[in-house]
Amino acid sequence: MELPAIEVRGLVKVYRVPWRRRRVEALRGLDLQVGQGEVVGLLGPNGSGKTTTIKALLGLIHPTRGEVRLFGLPPSDPRSRRPVGFLPEENVLYPFLDADEVMDLAGRLAGLDARTRGERADRILRQVGLGGERRRPVGEFSKGMGRRMGLAQALVGEPRLLILDEPTVGLDPIGHREFKGMIQDLRRAGTTVLLSSHLLAEVEDVCDRIVILHQGRKVLEGDVESTLARGDELQVRLRGASPGAEADIRSALSPLGVEVLRVERPRETLETLFLRAVVPAGGAAS
Repeated sequence: MELPAIEVRGLVKVYRVPWRRRRVEALRGLDLQVGQGEVVGLLGPNGSGKTTTIKALLGLIHPTRGEVRLFGLPPSDPRSRRPVGFLPEENVLYPFLDADEVMDLAGRLAGLDARTRGERADRILRQVGLGGERRRPVGEFSKGMGRRMGLAQALVGEPRLLILDEPTVGLDPIGHREFKGMIQDLRRAGTTVLLSSHLLAEVEDVCDRIVILHQGRKVLEGDVESTLARGDELQVRLRGASPGAEADIRSALSPLGVEVLRVERPRETLETLFLRAVVPAGGAAS
């Protein structure tokens, strides 16, 4: 049986704030499983526990209670992190290195030989749109270019699991579109992706499943299509229908010669679902 890429059981994380004499419960019994090859969106308002979850997955913090496994291994085991690529929300680059040198350093840290480092640097920099900037110091990069450089670093080890925290911050619309294409390519290659983002339309376009956190708890989980579908409605797209063809459409299809393009359940947007999940009726998110 194939092990899940990510398995979280009963995860609790409590931060103590001594000078305020209080405790902050960032995660309250989180259960989460991501199968190999899935692309999962991790959503939630500020303070919902997304970053704490990612830090626990990477072994950057120790849970107060609960279990975390990457490919069946705890994050404390170095073997669990070898197949993982990570792009943090704020990626810091050595400004005096050029793009090739940054990739070479990342490749060395991943244990790659010189030939492999060169081949991957060439391919990945072109993939993220920096093929023409290889000799330029990254300190001269715009914020969007810096995000592309951070993504390139995360991909240098050809990870089986890619964890992305707000990956498209600073990207222009073209960059957003290219990012979506890269995620779809990674999915086709079998890479597992956990994507934390505030851009709900982005998550809706590229993810297989969504998980919404609120105040440290999972409040909603499901695949994108069925979760956003309105179960009590049907939508029919027609081609060649006159304005009056809508009445009693099923019995009228044959004499009208109307071509039915698609029959489906209309969906609400991910943004609407997100707000309904985390904002009380008539109130504001807390």
